[in-house]
Amino acid sequence: MNCMIFDKAADFLPDECFSKPPDLAIILGSGWGESLTSDRTLVNFSYSDIPGFGAATVVGHAGEFKLYERAGKRIAAFCGRRHWYEGVGWETVVLPVELARRMGCGKLLLTNASGGINPALRPGDLVILKDHINTVGINPLIGPHNPVWGPRFPDMSDVYTQHLRDVLHAVANRRGLRVMEGIYAFTAGPVFETPAEIRAYGRMGADVVGMSTVPEAVFAHACGMKVAGVALVSNLAAGISSKPLCHEEVLEATSVAKNLMAGLIDEFIARC
Repeated sequence: MNCMIFDKAADFLPDECFSKPPDLAIILGSGWGESLTSDRTLVNFSYSDIPGFGAATVVGHAGEFKLYERAGKRIAAFCGRRHWYEGVGWETVVLPVELARRMGCGKLLLTNASGGINPALRPGDLVILKDHINTVGINPLIGPHNPVWGPRFPDMSDVYTQHLRDVLHAVANRRGLRVMEGIYAFTAGPVFETPAEIRAYGRMGADVVGMSTVPEAVFAHACGMKVAGVALVSNLAAGISSKPLCHEEVLEATSVAKNLMAGLIDEFIARC
């Protein structure tokens, strides 16, 4: 990856971003952008203002960076993400993680909207990620090795930190949310999966499927960050759903669930 892109983005951010390490960084996926409650906003920029980032191109992704305080914690929130399928390269996809790393942040919460594969799931359920399957076979660490991002061959045995998973479970259970722990299958997109692919991913052990999260999780874990991931099941996957898939269905489901998503994040911040 081209480190000059990361350097220019970091140089653009004000000193306030680096004066004190954030307690938590959050990357908010489709529809999760309205899930933040702030006591005090310290920094606020559109992605289009940050060199090398560029405006979010997917509906449901606000494309806004916020550094704010909540419950006595400092939070670096990236409202919306860039995706591999946008064709802008890995630098843009993992830029939020790299900026958080440079700020000194050691914890990352990844959120997304996913298609449900496990037959026990229904739209509106939450899945706390315990592992993932990279169906694409490529990741942001391919290329020349940069030692600041960890070892050349990082171990991926425990990407999603048990303690943070436990906190998510405790919060979801206390709030009476339908939640399970599961495995996320990452696909390149932007096409939805075929029924045959969904059957294959299910046999591989996947519970949910989507087009994000894994690149950021791999990169953050390699860098030594503690990672948590949570998926909102926005629809049933192809072959399970009786109707054609569309992004509008994803946005509708996240809009219905926005209050539970907001409560989950707010309490997770207080407890993590």
